[in-house]
Amino acid sequence: MTLTSILFFILVGGLAVSIYHLISDYRAKQALFKREEDISRRMYELSILKEIGDRVGYSLDVQQIIDVIINTLGQLIDYSAVSYMLFGQEKIIFKIHLEKSVHRGFIDDIKGRMLGSLSALLDREFSEKNIKEIISGAIIINELNEPVRSFFNIPLVIDEKVVGVLTIADTKSGLYKEEEMTILYKIIQQASKAVTSLQGVIKTEQAKVNAMMESMADGVVMTDTDYRILVANPSAKSIIGLSAKESITIFDFIDNLEGKFDMRGKLEESVKLDKAFKSDEVLIKDKFYKIFVFPVKTSTVGASGGKDIIGGVVIFHDVTAERAIEQIREQFTSMIVHELRTPLSGINKISELLRDGQDKIEKKDFDEYVKLINTDSSSMLELVNDILDIAKLEAGKFDIKKEPTDLRKIVDNRIDFFRPSATDAKLSLNVVYDNEMPALVPIDQAGIKQVLNNLISNSIKFTKADGSVEVLVVHHKADSKITDEFTRLSCKTSVPLHDESFVGFPESIIVAVSDTGSGIEENNIKELFSKFKQLGNKSETGVKGTGLGLAIAKGIVEGHGGTIGVVSEAGVGSVFYFVLPL
Repeated sequence: MTLTSILFFILVGGLAVSIYHLISDYRAKQALFKREEDISRRMYELSILKEIGDRVGYSLDVQQIIDVIINTLGQLIDYSAVSYMLFGQEKIIFKIHLEKSVHRGFIDDIKGRMLGSLSALLDREFSEKNIKEIISGAIIINELNEPVRSFFNIPLVIDEKVVGVLTIADTKSGLYKEEEMTILYKIIQQASKAVTSLQGVIKTEQAKVNAMMESMADGVVMTDTDYRILVANPSAKSIIGLSAKESITIFDFIDNLEGKFDMRGKLEESVKLDKAFKSDEVLIKDKFYKIFVFPVKTSTVGASGGKDIIGGVVIFHDVTAERAIEQIREQFTSMIVHELRTPLSGINKISELLRDGQDKIEKKDFDEYVKLINTDSSSMLELVNDILDIAKLEAGKFDIKKEPTDLRKIVDNRIDFFRPSATDAKLSLNVVYDNEMPALVPIDQAGIKQVLNNLISNSIKFTKADGSVEVLVVHHKADSKITDEFTRLSCKTSVPLHDESFVGFPESIIVAVSDTGSGIEENNIKELFSKFKQLGNKSETGVKGTGLGLAIAKGIVEGHGGTIGVVSEAGVGSVFYFVLPL
């Protein structure tokens, strides 16, 4: 081998070694570049996921989360435009951010492709008329006329439901590699999982709140700061007459309140000025309400240093019953004043006569004056006792002391007591007992006397001359028909009792006071046992009651574990009855 050949081989070998080293160095640089690129992408992924996590920590706003992603997307890939479509409250939101200037046709092409993607994902057609468009970033230059050459969509899925799509597009072709798309898919997926998880927690808590609100008698409406209704409980819907409507808006309330209450205006005032509002009584349909409006605040302190207002709440409080009670109290007070003034005036005048002219008064007049004083003072004492009894019943301090008692003696005693009154009113007053009556019945003697006093005196009071009042006492056995048991007696009630009213009653004593009086209209019967309630029926004797007697009788009978009721027919008569379980 010549020297030349040796030199050639040395030269070629050195060149080969140099090329090898160059290739090795290039590969090393490529590997290093690839590693740095992977680290950069991973750091981007982590930073975006952290920012999303911070946002999701207090918000379920998907649009806000997607904005975080697209605002930082330039760190990952090149693009001419990034856009998203989301389902809003009333329209589809299409937001596109232009990183580079493009022409209008470029934007319309992307919009059309995204609508097509949504249609394919949800298997339904969407119209461009229902789109709200938002454009940011670079300006539109129609002269550019560059088409969409690179393009890919990512579905936005929350809680297994498609809520929109995210799109990246460019005027250059072949831009987007699998690595970038994989990272973006992963970020979107992580964000979706975070929102879905938070939604699950909120749904659970919201279900608890909804269950509580649905059971509330007050109407409750909650809105956001745009006055969109978030919650309206069944009571609120019922108040405006829209119980059957599934979804309602602020305009439903405005329309159905008919100008009686400016709900939108008061909500706006409450939210913007951070103050509560309370209305006067408002008549809605046939009920009276007091309406309260409050701002709703976050539980934590916001960036402003105070608690952020996130909406408003309207509460409809029904005051119809309170208003009625107040009216009844006013009427009762007026009646009490009248009931006390008349006897007090009589006592006062008689006492003046007795003081000034005692020597001139004849004995018969003196006896009459003393009798009048006794009568008037007794009526006042009876009124005071009734008021005290009502107070005891309401406080649960009306003691029932049962002891075995011959009920016949109690009833006979009351018949003897009221017979003169019945005779004066030209009425017949009788009592009929069941032959199967037990010898002794466990009752509170004073209490049952008071019940009988009230029922018998009412019957005499509202029965015309030549009528009759009958007290019927029956031993009722479980599972027996009440009509069969009353048939055993020698007389009938003025109005038939109904078997269905006594179904399920245990073995009992039933005392019925039957009269042939004016009777009671059906719509008034439910008011009979209410405190301070007097019906418009005219007393035949001219004696007016206080409206307390039946309420006291009801409390006494229920204190025995029994029940009290009435059947009546206008113009025929009434049967008041009470049941004492054995």
